[in-house]
Amino acid sequence: MIERLEFIESKYHEIESQLADPEVLGDYSKMRKLSQEKSNLEEIVNKYHEYTKCNQDIQELKSLVNDPEMGEMASLELESNQRKLVDIENELKVLLIPKDENDGKNIIMEIRGAAGGDEANIFAGDLYRMYTRYAEKQGWKIEILNAQEGTSGGYSQIEYAVKGENVYSKLKYESGSHRVQRVPVTESQGRIQTSTATVAVMPEAEDLDFELDMNECRIDITRASGCGGQGVNTTDSAVRLTHLPTGIIVYSQQERSQIKNKEIAIKIMKARLYDLKMREKEEAEGEMRRSKIGTGDRAEKIRTYNYPQNRVTDHRIGFSVMNLDRVMDGELDSIIEALITEDQKRKLENE
Repeated sequence: MIERLEFIESKYHEIESQLADPEVLGDYSKMRKLSQEKSNLEEIVNKYHEYTKCNQDIQELKSLVNDPEMGEMASLELESNQRKLVDIENELKVLLIPKDENDGKNIIMEIRGAAGGDEANIFAGDLYRMYTRYAEKQGWKIEILNAQEGTSGGYSQIEYAVKGENVYSKLKYESGSHRVQRVPVTESQGRIQTSTATVAVMPEAEDLDFELDMNECRIDITRASGCGGQGVNTTDSAVRLTHLPTGIIVYSQQERSQIKNKEIAIKIMKARLYDLKMREKEEAEGEMRRSKIGTGDRAEKIRTYNYPQNRVTDHRIGFSVMNLDRVMDGELDSIIEALITEDQKRKLENE
């Protein structure tokens, strides 16, 4: 561990020197990449300095333990510092877990009503509100990119960007199938129904990560449809973008401007293709991929929201909370923290 920490500290100082180089300062993309790399290493380096200082204090206190005047006080401080050193070592182990290169990125999130008809669309709307409230509590910003409203409320599909600090690091665990158990508003007999909605969380692809070849895409201009406000159906402004090699289709009609809808479609397409590229890479990694919690199979049932019992259960880690009402109001911290802790534990075991 010490060898790794010394290497990281050396790398950190090397990046500091590079960032002071006028040639680097004149290259925005290189400077941005190095700044991000420096930021990723900073916490480890600071914790390593804390570890080194604590170790030095322990050695000094050991030399004072047998001193007639200072011995008793030195012994107490020695015990305290030894406990502190163990805590710092554990923190360093977690910090040394290889970071997901996308953790600091903004995301594009897609929620779709799945099994359950109108109730599934209503539930998709409830999930959108839950994530919106959580984003507000985190100080993040939401931007709707494309939305198709359900006939009885909610959304058959909604795609939106979430922007802020370390968005992907927290929301990446939300990908998968979410299940709700409750009496639908459309149910006259008062029977509990099970419906599902799917969530996909995709890191926003930057030009450095992924370049979309527009020669591989087909753009079709159509007339917007559905609930979109006055005039939505009167102009050919909707854009359907098809990526020919993969068959992925993105439809955008949120804006009245054809140009803006095209920009949105390209942004969503980039995110989907980058996400596909990441998942293919993880599949190739075999066992490492299967041990992960985040970025799971889109069809995997990850969580159940049971309204009669006011319970939310995350099936991947067997974690339940009995405050569904507060969770649906955006209080997701306890669930997300439990997922992060378990993910770190699994990665440590893999290490």
